[in-house]
Amino acid sequence: MDRRGILRKALLVRRVEEKLLELFASGELAGTVHTCVGQEFSAAVISEHIRDHDAVFSNHRCHGHYLATTGDVPGLVAEVMGRRAGVCGGRGGSQHLHRGNFLSTGVQGGCVPIAAGAALARKTRNDGGVAVCFIGDGTLGEGVVYEVLNLASLWKLPLVLVVEDNSYAQSTPRTAALAGTIAARASAFGVESARADTWSWEELWATAGKAFDHVRSGGGPFLLEVQTYRLGAHSKGDDDRDPAEIAARVASDPLNTLLREGSDDLPHLDEEIRVLVDSAVAEALASSAEAEVPSWPGEPAVSRRWSPASADPTRFVDALRASLDQLLHRREDVHVLGEDVESPYGGAFKATRGLSFDHPGRVRNTPISEAALVGVATGLSLNGFPTFAEIMFGDFVTLAADQIINHAAKLGFLAGGDEPPVDVVVRTPMGGGRGYGPTHSQSLEKIFFGVPGLRVLAFNSLLGPKALVEELGRGGAGPTLLLENKLLYGRQVGAEQPRGFTTFVSDERFPTALVRSQKQPHVTLLGYGGVCDDLLVACRRLFLEHDLIAQVLCPTAVHPFRLAAYADVLNAAPALVVVEEGQGFGGFGAEVLAQVTELGPAGPRVRRVVPAASPLPASREAERRVLPCVDDIVRAAVEMRSPTAASREVS
Repeated sequence: MDRRGILRKALLVRRVEEKLLELFASGELAGTVHTCVGQEFSAAVISEHIRDHDAVFSNHRCHGHYLATTGDVPGLVAEVMGRRAGVCGGRGGSQHLHRGNFLSTGVQGGCVPIAAGAALARKTRNDGGVAVCFIGDGTLGEGVVYEVLNLASLWKLPLVLVVEDNSYAQSTPRTAALAGTIAARASAFGVESARADTWSWEELWATAGKAFDHVRSGGGPFLLEVQTYRLGAHSKGDDDRDPAEIAARVASDPLNTLLREGSDDLPHLDEEIRVLVDSAVAEALASSAEAEVPSWPGEPAVSRRWSPASADPTRFVDALRASLDQLLHRREDVHVLGEDVESPYGGAFKATRGLSFDHPGRVRNTPISEAALVGVATGLSLNGFPTFAEIMFGDFVTLAADQIINHAAKLGFLAGGDEPPVDVVVRTPMGGGRGYGPTHSQSLEKIFFGVPGLRVLAFNSLLGPKALVEELGRGGAGPTLLLENKLLYGRQVGAEQPRGFTTFVSDERFPTALVRSQKQPHVTLLGYGGVCDDLLVACRRLFLEHDLIAQVLCPTAVHPFRLAAYADVLNAAPALVVVEEGQGFGGFGAEVLAQVTELGPAGPRVRRVVPAASPLPASREAERRVLPCVDDIVRAAVEMRSPTAASREVS
């Protein structure tokens, strides 16, 4: 045991955080500062067992873990001060740090499944590495922790979960927020555990060593319960604990005790550390105060060219399965995770049937744990294993929303482009038409529209799945939500087009399909996903029944989506009908309408066709009345024939 090294780390954390509180009081910091004053020996001791190729994850109270693991005082101080010289360029602040194998986020429990994914990556490589994740006792109220304990135990992942029990969840005493014991929670999942404290930090070192030995030897996850105490407020100055209680804890604090005794040459070490911290502050103040804010515009504008599309006439689900199979053969680092994706079942819609036979270990069943599933996929992708995570029904993506919005989509922002994108793809079937009822038939993708750093793509039968799967398999696309309309699975790739019309495909990274004739169109029909087939039928009927020429525009890239990029197509027709299966309020059509307005008075007249404002009933006939249909599209287009037709909504 390197006693002096541990003491130096603990004292360094103490002095850095005290300085941060001073800076906040003087107005040099914005936002918040969550300090671990009093808890320093947890990070200082446990970091002694961490190796270079291990991964470390933390939470909102992350300064100590970061400093003990990396020693990066200038990077942390500048980051909390919001300076460009910070570890994340001033973008993350006190709670969000991302450097190499270290990651912290401000959402309680949010890093736990990502840590499990990092552990799975190390187990896959068989490199002896482990993932370490620090949480507080208050985080044990989060369900995702138990999802991960279950999964990590089943898969015997090399994961050390450190629970720092400081007796309070923000201001709520543990006794009012935590039933039972912490050890019993681990035991319920067959996870080994041990308990130590920061007052007897030499014993903590020995206990932590046993935990790491257990995990590194293949024994599976380990929960290390560390009793400690936070001397400072939860955040800055919001502290309503009994002052007498805090005073007693200050007196018995292990670092204060050692400083009073003057042992281990601490006074000299303390002076050295204070100089180091002051230097880091001066360095931060001298750096740019303007944090870099990278934008996420999506794909760069290109000179778009259209070429005739070609597609093999095969069932969509078979084409999707074949595309995934080819990708798994081509790239041995790609994984597919999901509930019931292994064979013989092969997923609820059979998109992965047979794949686990040919790619054992890389096509893997998970428990019914959507948040853990997506978090593990993110952790795998973050550590060099691009992963497709299948959510059985799109309705369940809400259970993983935190992992998608607050974690996967934010990692590139925190890294600031210094690291490769996190190539995690969340595949999920959306949409109705199959009578599954109100919680298995929704189109909820609009929840994820507008999230910077998150791409939303949608398959359609005009182009089939091959191009998108191949492009995603090349890497660099970043976090992606991939929509698969349920009705597509049984349809043929290369939807039948009206006589005299041709399907063209753009040369974009994520291509768009355009169906048009050689005649001047009267109206553009715009939609994505399963709606595209209805647009084609409407196109045929408009021509045969109403002598109207329509062109059909079906993007696969739903977000980001820039209507101006298709100005040449839109300008060919004076009217535009936008059709979507998801609820219209605040949806894709509303965004298109806003972008049309931004194009100015020369833009087309617009009408939306959206579902009735109702949950989807299971009754076949009632469901048909709620969802938009071909009749609705035709009616909207015909009503737009008049040059004075006003924009309105059809539902």
